Amino acid sequence: MNITPKKWRPSLSMVVISMLIFILCLPITGIWLFRFYDSQLVRETEQELIVQAAFIEALMIKKLEASSPPDSLLGNSVFKTKLKNVGQRGNFLEAKLDLATTTVLPPRANPKQTAKSPAALFLEIGRELDPVLERAQRITLAGFRVLDPQGVIIAGRSDIGQSLAHVYEVKVALNGHYESVIRQRISKNPNPPIYTISRGTGIRVFVTMPVIYQGRMAGVVYLSRTPSHFLRELYDQRWKIALAVLFMLFITLIIAYVFIRTIKGPIEALNERTNRISQGDKTALEPLPHHGTRELASLSDGLLSMSKKLHDRSDYINTFASHVSHELKSPLTSIQGAAELIRDSSDEMSDNERTKFLNNIMGDTERLTKLLERLRDLALADNSELKGSVPLADCLEYQQSKHSKLDIILSIPEGCVIHLSPENADIVFSNLLANASQHGATKVKISAKDLEDKIKLSIHDNGNGISELNRDKIFQLFFTTKRETGGTGMGLGIIQSLLHSNEGRIEYVPSKKGTCFELTIPGS
Repeated sequence: MNITPKKWRPSLSMVVISMLIFILCLPITGIWLFRFYDSQLVRETEQELIVQAAFIEALMIKKLEASSPPDSLLGNSVFKTKLKNVGQRGNFLEAKLDLATTTVLPPRANPKQTAKSPAALFLEIGRELDPVLERAQRITLAGFRVLDPQGVIIAGRSDIGQSLAHVYEVKVALNGHYESVIRQRISKNPNPPIYTISRGTGIRVFVTMPVIYQGRMAGVVYLSRTPSHFLRELYDQRWKIALAVLFMLFITLIIAYVFIRTIKGPIEALNERTNRISQGDKTALEPLPHHGTRELASLSDGLLSMSKKLHDRSDYINTFASHVSHELKSPLTSIQGAAELIRDSSDEMSDNERTKFLNNIMGDTERLTKLLERLRDLALADNSELKGSVPLADCLEYQQSKHSKLDIILSIPEGCVIHLSPENADIVFSNLLANASQHGATKVKISAKDLEDKIKLSIHDNGNGISELNRDKIFQLFFTTKRETGGTGMGLGIIQSLLHSNEGRIEYVPSKKGTCFELTIPGS
């Protein structure tokens, strides 16, 4: 019978596997979230171009110093103009481009023809710089242009003599300011292979560095380069990334194995055990071969212990019901037989016979009453809700007054308290002392030891004792050797149940003379 409402619920394996897959995918997903790394690559590209432009500017200044050009060949005066850049510290230029905030401009316009030819001095400087720029371009893959003070190309590739003065960043540089921009890159070539994936990047970084000679514009260094791409960086580190992925997969498999070994397996085994127990399989009341974790071991112990108690309780109830029916049936049969005889043969009976049958009915009725009282005591002992404590000395002094025919000798420590209600304590000691009296005892010695949270009592009488054949049966319900004198055989069973429900116990201790019981009761 399912008590839990039926609805779809994910299994524990499904939840854990989903979480492991999610965790495994996080780094892979994070690769696509690292697009912001492109901004860092753009800034690195700009910074590299700044360094290269600074060297070319220095070479051009050195050549200008060697030729001492007249002011008529130079451009506007920019002596008081400050460099326009981000993070300026003295003459230091810091990269400022950011894909998140910088506007990406359209592709750069082509150079235009111009009627103004560069001065011979600048054309000569350009011819001297061309071999240097060509070698640098082969190594750095950057685009190099050197412009005169009018924005006309004097060095770099085959468009010498054409003007770039109409380009935004060149205009800024001709006014004496450093400028950098990002422009769209449209490639006329097919998509490159993975090892040159940076060439497929859709943007290009352009840098313009003004050349200022003696406070006047002497030209512009114009550089451009396609920045690297984060996929290129990933490709370069592909073997390391592959090893990292394999390591993560290995760790994930280990986590899955540990989970199956320590959680899923024991839970499934425990679930299988509970199903077998619910079907009445007593062989399932054994500990699991593997518990996995401390919490699952505790849960398993608790469930198996509870199941064992329920099975024991079920067996106890079945046995108890059988004994009760037998014990009640005998006097009821006797009462019924005597009543039928009186009814059917009342006129033929003598007074003595009638009195005899009536006495039998009365005796059996008293036996039934006593059995019912004992059954009530047993029910109270098994389901005791009476809690409390009582000083051991007060309890035993009351028993001395109650059982005056017995010489009760006490040897107990002072201040000893047992954690039993006065009613339950009276049931325990009254039954023990009554049994001692019924078996011929005249003296009972009661001694106690205080064992921190337990009180251990020894109750030893000088009665007839218990034969070896009967010692294993004394705690069985309805077992008695005094049935003819009214014994019910329930006294010790009641004591055992009552102490068990209060976390105590009673044990028979063999002795040379009389009977000795040892009781362990919670106390202080």
